[in-house]
Amino acid sequence: MSYTMFSAFEFKRKDTYIHKLDPRTKMFMTIVFMTVALLFTTIIPLLITFIITLIPILLAKSVEEWLNSLKGTTILLVFILVINSFIRDLNFALAMILRLIVLITAFSVFFLTTHPDDLAQALIQMKVPFDFAFALSMATRYVPTLAREAQTIMDAQMSRGLELQKGGLTQKIRNLIPLIIPLIVNSVRRALSIAESLESRAFGAIKKRTYLYQLKLKKNDFIFIIFLTLYLLLMIYIKIYSPLASWMEWKFPL
Repeated sequence: MSYTMFSAFEFKRKDTYIHKLDPRTKMFMTIVFMTVALLFTTIIPLLITFIITLIPILLAKSVEEWLNSLKGTTILLVFILVINSFIRDLNFALAMILRLIVLITAFSVFFLTTHPDDLAQALIQMKVPFDFAFALSMATRYVPTLAREAQTIMDAQMSRGLELQKGGLTQKIRNLIPLIIPLIVNSVRRALSIAESLESRAFGAIKKRTYLYQLKLKKNDFIFIIFLTLYLLLMIYIKIYSPLASWMEWKFPL
């Protein structure tokens, strides 16, 4: 059992082109990749989309973290392959795996390159209520922390003789209790500590907040947004108005 997949939600500070983009630009990029991935159910268009989503990952120099997030979803990918192979066929199953990988990649590049504070500020500038923006920012900040804590608790319990894989399904569920209870207790303690800290700093007393660094869309953001918009419109046009070329409908001969 591994929690490396949650490394995709942990911001890594780097000096790259993608890191310097405005969070709203990266949010739009994630939405575009998600939309395109949901448009198609054949292998080649989804493979092309996957290759395009790799470009931001490479530019962000976050290949290792992205691979860790994929490793954590190996069981899920195998499950999707098996189930869809029985329900439909192998080609559809592979297409669904590619779709999921595209979605994981899109979210990975967003969270790996966007600081939680910048995310909150971007949401506020988009007229999202501050309470919601702050809650989302805190959630993205503490997901990796909870994952590391869960891994630490699991290692500690296993060193005391806990066998997670022992027994049948019911027994395996029971084996998780020594992991879940300490994790819940620690999470509640952390939540109370954060609540006390916020209250001591008069959280919510000031309606209009100011920031040390104000987010602004720059030239690179507009260039990226234009490219993403053209790409999205092209994919929608191909899906709705133009039949796919024969090579784009290629399937494994079964």
